[in-house]
Amino acid sequence: MISFIADSIEMPALDERKVTRWVKAVAAEYGFTVGNINYIFCSDERELEVNRQFLGHDYYTDVITFDYSTASTLNGDIFISLDTVRSNAEMVGVRFEDELLRILIHGVLHLTGQGDKTPETKAQMTAKEELALAKW
Repeated sequence: MISFIADSIEMPALDERKVTRWVKAVAAEYGFTVGNINYIFCSDERELEVNRQFLGHDYYTDVITFDYSTASTLNGDIFISLDTVRSNAEMVGVRFEDELLRILIHGVLHLTGQGDKTPETKAQMTAKEELALAKW
């Protein structure tokens, strides 16, 4: 089950059924089924609070993924700062909706085990995002 939750912020316009089908299809490509994934949309301030409280990081970010997956089933909470998604979209010159889709699948790719901390893993993440977005 995939849930879409607005945490003290207006819910973004999403075709939740289409997102759910897409996420399940992408997960299957990596050999996973979808268990429980919660997309939690929030503000920059809430994202910073989560980052500080649970990860010990003192900076803003667009997405934080908490992975509770098992060997073959994706489970997790994916916090998404709509403020940062919006500013990132403006910075790179894409529509907010397109950047939001990228971040939605970015979180799922983290649940499949894809990292993005090194230049090499970041390039792999970007390539996987592009493949997934092509299936949207």
